[in-house]
Amino acid sequence: MPITKSAKKALRQNEKRRIKNRQRKIKIKSLLKKVESLIKEKKKEEARKLLPKVYKTLDKAAKVGLIKKNTAARKKSRITKLLNKSD
Repeated sequence: MPITKSAKKALRQNEKRRIKNRQRKIKIKSLLKKVESLIKEKKKEEARKLLPKVYKTLDKAAKVGLIKKNTAARKKSRITKLLNKSD
């Protein structure tokens, strides 16, 4: 357990950040799964409408350092490629 005042504060900050980061990661994963399932169900228009939201979420996660920039780019590329291939 932290002893100094600054260590206690750091612990509180880390817990808050951890919760926020987990929520963001879960959101990314659920959006990607949702788009993939829509593509498999042949609902391309709904998937296309959801694509900007996926891009925004991935870009924001990369911006704050939750995921790396190239990881976000790779995920965006793969989901777009999957959508275009299904046409």
